[in-house]
Amino acid sequence: MSIAKTYLPKQAEEKWYSYWLEHNFFRSVPDGREPYTIVIPPPNVTGVLHMGHMLNNTIQDVLIRRARMKGKNACWVPGTDHASIATEAKVVAMLKERGISKKDLSRPEFLAYAWEWKEKYGGIILEQLKKLGASCDWERTRFTMDDELSEAVIDTFIHLYKKGRIYRGIRMVNWDPQGKTAVSDEEVVRKEVNQKLYYIRYIVSLESEVQSPKSTLDSGLRTQDYLTIATTRPETIMADAAICINPNDERYVHLHGKKVFIPLIHREIPVILDDYVTMDFGTGCLKVTPAHDLNDYELGQRHNLPVIDILNDDGTLNENAQILVGEDRFAARKKIVVLLETDGYLEKVEDYTSQIGFSERTDAIIEPKLSMQWFCKMDEMAKPALDYVLNGDIKLIPEKFVNTYRHWMENVKDWCISRQLWWGQQIPAYYLPNGEFIIAKN
Repeated sequence: MSIAKTYLPKQAEEKWYSYWLEHNFFRSVPDGREPYTIVIPPPNVTGVLHMGHMLNNTIQDVLIRRARMKGKNACWVPGTDHASIATEAKVVAMLKERGISKKDLSRPEFLAYAWEWKEKYGGIILEQLKKLGASCDWERTRFTMDDELSEAVIDTFIHLYKKGRIYRGIRMVNWDPQGKTAVSDEEVVRKEVNQKLYYIRYIVSLESEVQSPKSTLDSGLRTQDYLTIATTRPETIMADAAICINPNDERYVHLHGKKVFIPLIHREIPVILDDYVTMDFGTGCLKVTPAHDLNDYELGQRHNLPVIDILNDDGTLNENAQILVGEDRFAARKKIVVLLETDGYLEKVEDYTSQIGFSERTDAIIEPKLSMQWFCKMDEMAKPALDYVLNGDIKLIPEKFVNTYRHWMENVKDWCISRQLWWGQQIPAYYLPNGEFIIAKN
C-alpha cells in the first residue's frame, strides 16, 4: 500500500474520529472504576471556535485522555450555553431582516423565533470541536435551557432566596443601552479610550449681589463669579446635584456654603465639601451626578443629594434633561458642547485618555444606572472559595496567582443576576397588585 507524499488531514481525521465514535471509545457508563469527570465550560450557542477555545479544550482533552489511559472511568460532558444577550441580539437582527420588530411580538412568539434560530445555528461550535478530535461523550450533550437544567436553575434560585442570599433592590448597575439590559461586572470590558476633557464654567450664586443666572459669561467676570469643572461627559450636566470641593483646598474657601447655577438650564445646586475630591486633578472641583456615576452616587448618598436620571433605557435623553430631549447621548454631547461654547460657558477642551466600560456582548459603552434588579450576596459565598485556596486544598499554578485570587474574593461585590430579556430562564417571582412578590416554583 502506497503512502501519500503529503498528509491529508481531512481523510485521516474523519476516518479515525468516525472509528472512535463507532466503537464508543468516549462513552462513559458508571461502574466500579474511579470516576474522572470534566463538565465542559459551555461555549455560547452564538459562538464559533477562537484561540481561547482551542487552548481551553485542548487542555481538557489532554486531561481526560490521560485519565482514560490510566484506567479511570473518564467522562467529558459537552454542551452549550444559551447566551441570553448575544442570542437575543442575533434573533432581533434576524427578525429585522424579515421586517419584524421585537416590540410587535408577544414573549411566546419571540421565543418561538429564538428556538428556531438556536436549532439552525446553535451547534456550530460543538461540530467544530468534533473536527478537532475532542473526546467528549456526545450522547451526554446538554443545553443550558434544557428542561431539567432550567428546573435546576429555578430550584437553586429559590434555595438561595430562602437562605437570604438573593434579594431585590434599587442599586447602581452596569446598563447596556443597546441590549437594554443590566449586565454584571464580569460582562464589562474595560478599554483605554482617547477622549476630550471639557472645562465648563458654573456661575456662582452671589448672595451680596443681584445676578441673573441667565446672563452669558464674558471675559469681564471676576474669577470668584464662577468656578470651572472638568468633565468627559458634558451631556450629563443637567443631572448634576452638586459641585464638590475638598474642604482643605484653599483656592475655594470663599465658596464654602455657596450655590452655583448649572449652565444652559440654570438650575441652582449647592457646593458641598468632601475629601473624596482630589485637589490636584483637573480644577479641584467635581460635578456630582449621582444617577450616572457609581462614585458620584455614593458621594450623593453621604450628602443626601437628589438622584436625577436624564437617560432612557436606550441611551437617549429624557424629559428630566429639559434640553435635547430624545437625542442619543453621544449626539447630545456634540450639541451641548456647541451650546456651551456659544453661551460662553466652555473654557477650554483638552485631549484625555481614560478607561471606559464596554458591554462584552454588544460592545456598547456601559451606562451606570440606578435600577431595580435582583442581586446575589457574594461575601458569604466567596469566603469558603477563598479558604480552600488559602488552606492549600486547591492549588493555583503558578502560585503567584493566589494573591490575585485573594484580591478578587476579598473585594467581591454583590452580583446583579437579573436581565431585561426574554431569552433565558425566568426569575420565579410572582408579583401581587399591592407591589409585594412571592418566590415559588409555580
